[in-house]
Amino acid sequence: MASLSSLSDLDLDKQVAALSRELAALRKTVARQGGAYYEDGRDAASNYYSELAGRLTEALPAIRNKGRAIERTARNHPATAAAVGLVVIGLIASLVLSRR
Repeated sequence: MASLSSLSDLDLDKQVAALSRELAALRKTVARQGGAYYEDGRDAASNYYSELAGRLTEALPAIRNKGRAIERTARNHPATAAAVGLVVIGLIASLVLSRR
């Protein structure tokens, strides 16, 4: 006749083995779902990047034209350009110092 401690040890061993199998199955499920979420995220990021690149390509000529106009204005009015630059630097400095 088996002792009570050996019976409970066998039951515990069976329960641990069953839990190990269940844990392995859960790990596989999580790995599959994680892979699917990763693929979805990667596809979404790729779509956003493609859309952004397309919009930037369309807007680039207008941005260049505006940049050239600003450059011409700065060359024609250097004192005004310097004053605006100092104001921008002051605003940035005040923002940085106010966060401390």
